[in-house]
Formats: sequence, C-alpha cells, structure tokens
Amino acid sequence: MRLVSIAKCQPGMRLGKRIYNEEGIVLLAEHVELTAPLITRLKELGFQAVYIEDKRTDDIVIPELVSEETRMRALREVRSHFRRIMDRGIRTKLSGGAFFDKAFRDVVSMIIDDLSGHKDAMIMLTDMTAKDHYLYQHSLNVCVYATMLGLSSQMPREELHVLAMGALLHDIGKTQIPLEMLRKMGKLSKEEFELMKTHAEHGFRILKDEPNISLIAAHCAFQHHERLDGSGYPRGLKGEEIHDYARLIAVVDSYDAMTSHRVYRNAMLPHQALEILFAGAGTLYDKSKIEQFRNKVAIYPIGHEVTLNTGETGVVVDLNLNSPHRPIVRILQNAAGEQIKSPYEIDLSRNPSVVITAVRDVDVVWQDMELSV
Repeated sequence: MRLVSIAKCQPGMRLGKRIYNEEGIVLLAEHVELTAPLITRLKELGFQAVYIEDKRTDDIVIPELVSEETRMRALREVRSHFRRIMDRGIRTKLSGGAFFDKAFRDVVSMIIDDLSGHKDAMIMLTDMTAKDHYLYQHSLNVCVYATMLGLSSQMPREELHVLAMGALLHDIGKTQIPLEMLRKMGKLSKEEFELMKTHAEHGFRILKDEPNISLIAAHCAFQHHERLDGSGYPRGLKGEEIHDYARLIAVVDSYDAMTSHRVYRNAMLPHQALEILFAGAGTLYDKSKIEQFRNKVAIYPIGHEVTLNTGETGVVVDLNLNSPHRPIVRILQNAAGEQIKSPYEIDLSRNPSVVITAVRDVDVVWQDMELSV
C-alpha cells in the first residue's frame, strides 16, 4: 500500500488501511472501494491522505506500535474523561473526589505494554483518524512519542508510567478553553491567544490535587510550553528550572502539532518539522531531547511516495534504524515520469550520492503560526 493525498484519490481505489472517527471506532475498513461520495465525505472529515492498495506495493506493511484494541480504548477513555471535565468544570469532582479512575490508569499501562514490544522500532504514527476533535488524538500521539523515548532510554517502569501519564494529560487544560476557539479556522487574535495560553495553568490546577496522578505529571501540563531561554509560558522558566519530562514533552508536542492536520492548515512533513525543532535547539528546546527524538522517529515513513535527486519517484518500503533519514525506496517511475515495468529498490544508506528531494502526494500548506498552543 502507499499513502495518497485525498485530493488525488479516485473512485475505484481501495483503502489499504482502516480509518477511525474521534472515538477510535472504525469508519471504513481496509479493502473498501472508494466512491465519489465517500471521497467527498473523507475530505469533509478532515482527512488529508489515506493509504491505498496498489499492486506494485501490496507487500508493504505499515507497522502498528499500538494495537487497535489499545488505540480504541485509549481514545474512548481520553474523550470520556476530557468531556466530563469540559461539561462539569474544574471544581466539580467525580464521586470519590477524583477525575481520573482506574480505567484511565489502565489505559496508560496498556500503551506502555504495547510499546514495550517495539522499543527498538522507529516511531512512525499512522494517524488515520477523523479530525473532528484534534485534542484527543494529539494527546494520544504525544503519549506514544514520549513513552517510546522513555523506553529507548531504559527508563524504569514506575518513572515511565509518570512520563506517559504526563504526556497523555499535558493538554488537559484545553478542556477549559471555549470549543469554538479550539476549532477556529484562522489564526487566533492576540486576545484569543492569551486566553489559549491559560490552558497550561488550568491543566496544573486540574491535576495537582488528583489522588491518582503524580505531581510531576501535573507539572508536565504546567511546563510543556516553557522554553529554555525563558520565552515560554506561563511562568517564563529557563533551562533546568523546567522539569526534564516537560522539556521532552515540549519537543514531541511541537512536533506532533506541526505534523498533524488541523482545521486551519494542513500538516507539515516530518523532516520539515525536525528542521524547525533543530532551529530552536539550545534556545527553545533541549538539543539532547531533539537528537534523541530524531534518532527514533521515521523522518520518511513507510508508504510515503518520494522523489530522488535522480528524478526518479518511488515509495518508502523500509527504514534503516541507524540512518532514519536514509530509508529503502522502491522505484516506480523513471526521471521522465514513466512507470517502469520492473520496480527495483535502492537502499539510500548505501548510496550516499542519492537523496530524497521531495515527498509527493501529500498536500502541505504551512502558514505563519505558533508551533503549538
């Protein structure tokens, strides 16, 4: 299968990978034949691209770091708990005096268990979820990224659970921001941005007295927008004043915000997002955290169509763990744009003169905006 821009999908194509709604429920299963009305509906739901079956790439398997069962359970629990807080407000507690129950803690353990089986794998999230509510999927994505980095550094289970919980709940304060502002199509006004920034303080107030949540996790919500040079918010903390977990979450939060489709703009490509993070290394972000993330994230994910400096076009079929920016590419078109009869593969890690110059079939529009709010 390969990834195809929704704008280039045609009736008769078949889905290579199932897609979900915001609650983790399957909207369309793999092998479903696309029709014109289905394609239109997918556009309305905010899908930027989908995986499509293709005989030339039918042997490509997109790895799942988190099982479907865990994904669906996690999205349901996140949505249920977040919506309860949205509806009842910060001061209203559940019976027993807690917002977060055992079911929520169990979800974090499920995520850790799933990822523990892939701790040596490259991080490659294949988000095929409707964008009706970005907050839920973003929370899960940031949790997966942070947990994988914790696993790669051999973090003890107890500490890993705190990090994962802090990452999953880092944006819990957005439950106190008006929904229309979260879904606004354009750039926030100065007044709206100031209101949006209060979500970090809201998050800390929600979590700090939770009996089932570590105070460190509460500080992840409080500090994930702080920056090394003191330019962040809400307190303008600098350097070591920012908790180590919050410095890590700051990196993956910004990365996921940049590489996710939003109601007001399309996603940035992984390698472009990393370039922006490195541009802020040492001033905005902890350089060691960016380097750790770069060494674990798939810059050119499997299934993406790429163009090489030779003019040839192909699809990424596998990753090189030691050289994530130099994957294995199956060439499908020659430099003249003609389909070749016998596709072949080139390992970019063994061909230093050949580089990727473009990622195709993904519509990228990046406008001036905050990296993550």
